[in-house]
Amino acid sequence: MAKNKISPDQLISVIISGIEDVKGKEINILDLRDIENTVCDYFIICEGTSNTQVNAIVNSIQKKVSKELKDNPWHTEGLDNAEWVLIDYVNVVVHVFQKHIREYYDIESLWGDAKTTVIETSY
Repeated sequence: MAKNKISPDQLISVIISGIEDVKGKEINILDLRDIENTVCDYFIICEGTSNTQVNAIVNSIQKKVSKELKDNPWHTEGLDNAEWVLIDYVNVVVHVFQKHIREYYDIESLWGDAKTTVIETSY
């Protein structure tokens, strides 16, 4: 049975919704498609205020993507300490940080050539 092709826009929309459901903060989408030798097309970066919230964001994203798009991540990393969790959906990679870890690694600056979209939240 062939797997339905999910567009990156659909996946990004569901991921953002999953982040917003548990009030993830500072959501950015980095479009990496115009940069040579990247590992994926998009990074979605957000932060939680604690290990508990980081885990809640990760769980919310995974449940929502699984339920709505019938897709699971190819790989997930960092759940043990929940300071920086990476969820790899192949073309879209989600980074869920705690604030101090996000500031330390500053991924947005490392990928400064990427087109960045800031998602405005109402909470």
